Amino acid sequence: MKTSRFTRFALVAGCALAVAACGSDDVTSPAGDAVGNDTQTTPGTSDGARYEITITNLTAGQPLSPPAFVVHSDAFRLFVEAQPASTALEALAEGADTAPLVALATSTPGVIAAEAATQDPIAPGASQTREITLPGTADAASAMLSAVTMLVNTNDAIGAVRGVDLASLAVGDEQVRDMGSYDTGTEANDELAANIPGPAGGGSGFDAARDDFIDAVLPHPGAISRDDGLAGSALDNRHRWLDPVARVRIRRVE
Repeated sequence: MKTSRFTRFALVAGCALAVAACGSDDVTSPAGDAVGNDTQTTPGTSDGARYEITITNLTAGQPLSPPAFVVHSDAFRLFVEAQPASTALEALAEGADTAPLVALATSTPGVIAAEAATQDPIAPGASQTREITLPGTADAASAMLSAVTMLVNTNDAIGAVRGVDLASLAVGDEQVRDMGSYDTGTEANDELAANIPGPAGGGSGFDAARDDFIDAVLPHPGAISRDDGLAGSALDNRHRWLDPVARVRIRRVE
């Protein structure tokens, strides 16, 4: 993926550095005002359960890429901690490209629906809402949600929630989950501008070569930044974060 795919991240750079939101462990906190609603649903679906999903960015300086959503049974795993990331997840983690992950999920047994947001990145402090409608033939009793996004001012950090139970939600019910951050282990965290596609770096995205010697998905230790002594880092203390990086509010609307 080339830098040109990320020119739209520059549009949110000002907001990313000016708007602050602090992460809280209080899952009852408001999700915030939605910034645009993308109500597209999977083509050909009808008469199925419908869910409204709102993601709120809780970081101070990390825009979140348009997320990918997978509704699935217990047979699907977005990733397994301490195991290598799929190439599809690597493309999202390094370059915010959701297409490979959606394609992989769609062809995987146990996946009910897979799609990606088509809006702009979610700026710090902002929220974004999307509706997902399940196929009318789907077994809602086994439905779970996984969602993933890239922290774009990083080498290969993602925010993710996995296996959120949808089956227990009656119409009008909602639940809130905090989104933790993970290092996909596919690219060394050098924090160089050339390797960060977000507005802090403006560099390139996905590279098929894996240069992180760990090569496993693990909880992310966070950014170091030049303010903390990493020479050459494109990041400063505004780009650091603590978990949770986002809050996910899921409400069944039909």
